[in-house]
Amino acid sequence: MPALRLTKHHGQGNDFLVLLDPDERQPLDPDTVRFLCHRRRGVGADGVIRVTRADPGDDGATLAMELRNADGSAAEMSGNGVRCLAQAAVDAGLASSPTFIVRTVAGPRTVTVQSGEDAGTAEVSVDMGAAELGADEPDPTVAAMLPERGWRARTVCVGNPHLVLLGTDLGGVDVSRAGTAAQQAYPGGINLELVSPGPAPDELALRVWERGVGETLACGTGSCAAAAAARAWGVVGGRVRVHNPGGTLEVRLNGTGVVLAGPVRRVCAVEVDIP
Repeated sequence: MPALRLTKHHGQGNDFLVLLDPDERQPLDPDTVRFLCHRRRGVGADGVIRVTRADPGDDGATLAMELRNADGSAAEMSGNGVRCLAQAAVDAGLASSPTFIVRTVAGPRTVTVQSGEDAGTAEVSVDMGAAELGADEPDPTVAAMLPERGWRARTVCVGNPHLVLLGTDLGGVDVSRAGTAAQQAYPGGINLELVSPGPAPDELALRVWERGVGETLACGTGSCAAAAAARAWGVVGGRVRVHNPGGTLEVRLNGTGVVLAGPVRRVCAVEVDIP
């Protein structure tokens, strides 16, 4: 395989390698993705995104996103991932406007890219569509992983599946153990969010275990799911600051619609020889 040219970006520490492939000459496979994402033997990332031109369709999309997790598995959607794609596309001139539509497995997503605080940073928002609220009870297997009673739980879909757990002692939870239990409890796996209110009104603290990746510094769809569930519980209003370990993201809720916003940083460009 010829060397791959990619750029690396992150949204509050949730990092992705972006492969611009408008002519569709460089397909991804799971082995290549696992190699690229390995933090010792490869470049290191939470996932790889391949960007192609979208075929004409009713959704108005100009670009399409293929997303793979660090373990090589395909994923439906990533809020931070599509924001990283947006910065890469604008930087490379693949987007003729700062606002454009990206086709994803989860459906079309409208992104807007604005200048950031320096040349390597952009402020990027994405209209995530509707948050679908599901069951308001945890699976007993997951509930057994929690350190105390009184946690609330709700499933949420924002293009990919999430289980949001609301409590107070985030530090007392073994996130890896709880995340692994959630994978076994839900067919096809699920992303796990542990969330607590505060420190100020309309703010949430968040820890995330991502399906196919593990615990991450930030999660865009997880922040959206956490905010939507917390609003359904009456904990927050329609504009929420979600404090991920890697930094803060803003989630705006309007009816069932969700918009995710925050900074994206371009880290580097790399050329990688694939074994």
